[in-house]
Amino acid sequence: MVKKRDNRQIMRDFRLRQTRQFLAIGVTLVLLLFFTLIYKRVDFFGEVSKNTIFAAQVVTIAAFIGFSSVNWRCPYCNKYLGSNIYRRICKRCGTRLS
Repeated sequence: MVKKRDNRQIMRDFRLRQTRQFLAIGVTLVLLLFFTLIYKRVDFFGEVSKNTIFAAQVVTIAAFIGFSSVNWRCPYCNKYLGSNIYRRICKRCGTRLS
């Protein structure tokens, strides 16, 4: 079954995905910096082991990677868009994204 392209809807969907991706990057960076602060000053929030903080950093990174693998896809062909967050054209199907 062939999908009909609605370029305006595809561009809107891409902008939404791009916005969510920027938000995820920002939240991940803030959390990682926060965990680094706690790691450097273990007594900042009471007794927290460094292993627990390291595990929280790993979980944060894994959650970001998981979210990105689901979110950062072409709205038309659903293929992963790669590392370029300012992508204009899907390299798989050629759909214009922005």
